[in-house]
Amino acid sequence: MAPLPDPRLAEALEGLYDCYNNRCWVHPDPLEYLYRYDRLEDREVAALVASMLAYGRVGQILKSVSAVLDHLGGAPARALRHLYPEELECMLAGFSHRFATGFEVARILKAYSCLQTAEGGIGSYLRSLRGSLLERLDVLVGRIYDLAGIPPVHLLAIPSRGSACKRHMLMLRWMVRCDRVDPGGWQYLGRENLLVPLDTHMLRAARLMGLTSRVSSCLRTAREITDGFAELRPDDPVRYDFALTRFGIRPELSMDGLLAEIGRRCRRGSECPAADGTGG
Repeated sequence: MAPLPDPRLAEALEGLYDCYNNRCWVHPDPLEYLYRYDRLEDREVAALVASMLAYGRVGQILKSVSAVLDHLGGAPARALRHLYPEELECMLAGFSHRFATGFEVARILKAYSCLQTAEGGIGSYLRSLRGSLLERLDVLVGRIYDLAGIPPVHLLAIPSRGSACKRHMLMLRWMVRCDRVDPGGWQYLGRENLLVPLDTHMLRAARLMGLTSRVSSCLRTAREITDGFAELRPDDPVRYDFALTRFGIRPELSMDGLLAEIGRRCRRGSECPAADGTGG
């Protein structure tokens, strides 16, 4: 278990949150596609597509998410309800994203549409289940694969197999939290139940801050890092995820710069850099 975080870290992270947790820092991030939709059912579709395709180079991720959502138009949930499975498969026949095929994406999206009709959507279904959030995710993924009529593929990870389930955790962060960046919609699931979406950027940031000494991006590591953040914010342990990962995503920021920024804030307080990355 990692040691308890330095209490000065809480103030430094709040300063980073105040400065970087803003929509002007979102691009390039698949989260930006959720902002297209005001209706919750459409935002759920966007969150599912954006999260399950969130692997690989970010430029290709954005192109792939855009390609799928553009096929579905301005009301994707309604489009999915009215498309026969064969129509959706034909529509996405030429689509691919690294290992993912258009057929797999079409089957999962049609399965989601069936779930939405039967249960009111992913958020409502998770709310109706019992157990921890990870246990409920396990049931959800199994239900989607059953409805899709395909064996488990890499697009939807199965939590009980030990994966950190980064992409599921991204979707949950986007939809459970509600602030200047995360649009929300499933607040009833409780942000205190979330785990950090563990990618290479978050793992390196957590190691720099002493929240873990582990090197593998597995579920155990995600839990350890989340527990460290929970010592600072038990009500919102993934609060700082967006701000911290900007230093691995935005070209004008760097992970080395993050460590320097945290050190400066611990010593001097929190001056806010300019959104163009020139300040601070």
